[in-house]
Amino acid sequence: MRAKGRTDDELLELLKQVRLEYIVGREGGWDKDNDWNDVLSGGEKQRMAMGRLIYHKPTYAILDECTSAVSMDVEGHLYSYMKEQGITLITVSHRDTLWKYHNYLLRFCGDKDFEFGKMPQEQLDKRK
Repeated sequence: MRAKGRTDDELLELLKQVRLEYIVGREGGWDKDNDWNDVLSGGEKQRMAMGRLIYHKPTYAILDECTSAVSMDVEGHLYSYMKEQGITLITVSHRDTLWKYHNYLLRFCGDKDFEFGKMPQEQLDKRK
């Protein structure tokens, strides 16, 4: 058993969801003690953070450039999976590819100017 009574198989499934299942073997097993800041790449760190988020299943998550070092296909999988888990996502990002996972858009347009409203229809059409 692991944290919160989770089994190795349950934790491995979580790692699969964030595309990090290979870490266990690469790093020498579940009980290996490493300096993870030195071991994990930037993208792996971001995916591990997403794994922690999914593990804890908060009602809301504020994500600030959380997938900037992750490929768009993995990014899409992560966002879709988090939404399936019932996590409401509030994202700060320069990537408009993330818009399709949200219902509203807050855009800062410069000096004290902003726009807020429902996601533009062309972005909603990309969900299909």
